[in-house]
Amino acid sequence: MAQQERGKRSRQSILEAAAQVFDEFGYDAASTNDILARTGLTRGSLYHHFPSKEAIALALVAAHAEALTIPDQPVKLQAVIDLTMEFARRLQTDPVLRASVRLTVEQTSFSAPPETAYEQSSLAILGLLEEAGERGEILPGVDAREAASTIVGAFTGLQIMSQAYTKRVDLPERLSAFWRFMLPGLAIPGLIGRLRTTPPPVAAGGAVTAGGAGAAGGAGAAGGTVAAAGSGVAGS
Repeated sequence: MAQQERGKRSRQSILEAAAQVFDEFGYDAASTNDILARTGLTRGSLYHHFPSKEAIALALVAAHAEALTIPDQPVKLQAVIDLTMEFARRLQTDPVLRASVRLTVEQTSFSAPPETAYEQSSLAILGLLEEAGERGEILPGVDAREAASTIVGAFTGLQIMSQAYTKRVDLPERLSAFWRFMLPGLAIPGLIGRLRTTPPPVAAGGAVTAGGAGAAGGAGAAGGTVAAAGSGVAGS
C-alpha cells in the first residue's frame, strides 16, 4: 500500500512539473529533461509512469474534463455562468489546467485532437442550456447547440486575449462583460436582472458557494423554475 501511495505521488509530481514546463515553454520546446529537473525523480521513474512526452501531455489534457464541475444552482443559466467563472478562476491558479488549455489551443506537434476539449466543454454547457430551456429560462427560438458553441468559442478567445495582456489577471472582468452582452439574446427578460455575471461568492476556506445567483441573492422561484408565461420568474 505504501509503495502504491509513493507511485501516486510520483505520478502527480511528474504531471505538476510537466504542467509548469508546458505552460512556460510550450509543448515543442519542453523536454523530459526539463520535467525531470523539477521533480527530483529518476528517468526510470518517469518512464515507469509515462513512456513519452506525448503520454504526459495526454494525461494533462484529461484535466480539462475534471475542471468542468457542474455548479449546484437551481437556475440553470446561472449554473452556466458560474461554470465559466469557476473555470476562469482555476485557469488563474491551476498550472495543470493551464497546461491542458495551452496544449488544446496551440498548434504544435502534439497529436491529440483539440476537438476533444472543446466537445467536453460544449456538452457540459449544452446540458445546462437544455435544462434551462425546459424550465423556461431561455428565449423562444434559441438554438441551444448554437449558444453552447458560441459560449465555448467566446471563452476560448477571451482567455487567450487575457493571457496575452495580463497573464489572465483580468479574465473574470472580460468574462463578466461577455455575459452582459450575451444574456439579452439568451435569457428571458424577467430573468436577466436576477442573474449574477460576476464570480460566485467564496466562503471561508476558499470554497465557492452555490448562492448569490441574482440581484436579490436568488435567481429564481421556489424549486428554481421559471415560468415561461409572461417572461417572468415563478413566484417573483
